[in-house]
Order: sequence, then structure tokens, then C-alpha cells
Amino acid sequence: MAKNTHLKQKTAADIDRHIERLLKDLGEPEPPLDLKSVRELLKLDRGYYSAQDPGLLQETVHKLRVGTKQVLLRPALLVEAVRKFDLRALYIPDQKRILLDKSQPELKHRWNEAHEIGHSVLPWHEGAMLGDDDQTLIPSCHAKLENEANFAAAGLLFLQKRFVEEARSLPPTIDSLKHLAKTFGNTNTSTLWRCIEAWGEDSPILGLVTAHPDPRFHKPDFDPANPCRHFIQSPDFAARFSELKETTVFDEIVAYSSGGKGGPLGSADVLLTDDNGDDHVFEFESFSFHHYTLTICIYRHPKKALYASATEAF
Repeated sequence: MAKNTHLKQKTAADIDRHIERLLKDLGEPEPPLDLKSVRELLKLDRGYYSAQDPGLLQETVHKLRVGTKQVLLRPALLVEAVRKFDLRALYIPDQKRILLDKSQPELKHRWNEAHEIGHSVLPWHEGAMLGDDDQTLIPSCHAKLENEANFAAAGLLFLQKRFVEEARSLPPTIDSLKHLAKTFGNTNTSTLWRCIEAWGEDSPILGLVTAHPDPRFHKPDFDPANPCRHFIQSPDFAARFSELKETTVFDEIVAYSSGGKGGPLGSADVLLTDDNGDDHVFEFESFSFHHYTLTICIYRHPKKALYASATEAF
């Protein structure tokens, strides 16, 4: 499972300023953002490699030259990094070149390209890109760079405040999420992350990307101990429900879900227990996109409010 992590406020503000400047230079574009215009503005080139073809990967790295000069001093490090971290894309600063893994589904290319653009516009990333030194192969260093590039990519693809304003004008539902994904030209999964950020700025909200809750549709590699691909928490949720287990939440989804392999799986009010042992009511809604299931969990009220209402009724 991948729980989202929140950047330090100063780092997030620095990245926001770089993306804001880029969007202004692009003329404050309308959604969906055309990444070709971004590459042209930044003078970035785009190519492809295949992580599933070791020979082609080696050949791609070997050709990373400017004239007769080898771009990477230690190209073997780049190959090692691709394999170690299962990289889906690369950015080579010396060539201002983005490389996408063509073996990935085409729908993911847009996010992967924006992620590498994120690396390219953050000046403190240039000296720490893969292939330059051994430090970049340290998982903690790699994770920090990737989180920052993801934050930049999200700001770029979702046009920063433009998405936040549109998301908050809509109810926090799966239908709203699908509408926003179509408007901004991004995947439902990446849109879920941004929706949780927008809808959960001041509230404990949770979003999940999971396997299908019905055992009939589990894939052979389904792991009941790790049913969630992503566990996306708003800051308030992460602070108040830090001890909540993903399996507990997934079991609640299994309990109310019904229907077929794809489409709406149902909704329900669910009790979640915070770190103080107090129960709170969340409204869950799940939708299956066949290959994955998205669930939005919206905070409603503490459990005690139910008893207070019942008392007042008498």
C-alpha cells in the first residue's frame, strides 16, 4: 500500500511558485492542458524506451550523447535505477530530454510525462537526477524527489487553483470525480488524489484505490493483507486516524458492496475509530473501473451526534 505523504509547507510553496510561473508563461491555459505546448515552451525533447527490453534500454542509455560527448558519466547507474525503482519515465537534464517507458499503458503516459516535466522545472532536482551519483539510488533520496515531482505534476495537469475552485463547486461524489477527470483530461486515479486535496483541506477525508471488493473478481496476485494500492488521506485524516488499518477500511467496503465487475458498487455510512478511540461517521461510495476500484470516504459527524439527535427527538 502507498499512503500519501504531505510535503513541508515551504517546499510545497516553492514548487507552487515554479508551476504558477510556468502556467502564466503558457498564457493561463484552459483545461485540458496540452503537454506539447509545455515541452515547446521549455524546449524539452521526448523519446521512449522499454524497461521490459533490457537490450533496448541499454541501447537508449548508450545513445544519450551530445555530439560525441557522453551525457552520463556513469550510464550503468541509470540502468540500475530503472530496474531498482521500476521507473516508468526518466528526465535527462543535460539533453533536456524526457524518456517514457513505452511498455506502460498509454493512459499513464500523460502523468508520467508531467512528472518528468516537474523534475525539469525544479532547479534543485537537476544536480540529483538519476545516473549522476550513488546518492540517487538511496530509497529515501529517491522518494523525496519523486514526491516533489508528483506535487509539481499535479499542479501542472490540474492547473493549480483552477481545479480546486471547480472541485469545491461540486459535491464530493464519484460522479463529480469522473466529470473533473474528463474536463482536465486526466485519469480517474490521479483525479482522486487531487479531489481529496481539494475536498479535504479542512476535513478528515479518505480516498482509496483498491482491488475489487468481491472475491469473485480478485486477480491471482490479490493479497488480502494488502488490498489497497493507494490510501489517500487529507492532512486532518492522517493526523486523527493514523492508527487505522487499511484492511479495516477495505473490509467495510466489502460489507456494503454489491453489483457486477464494473460500475457503481454502492454506498453506506461507516463508523471509523480515531486515535483517541472515538467513533466517527463517514459516507463511503465505491465505483469499479474493472481494473481497480475507487472509494471516496467523506466525513459526516461524530457518532455521539446520533445519540444527541435521538435525545432531542424525545
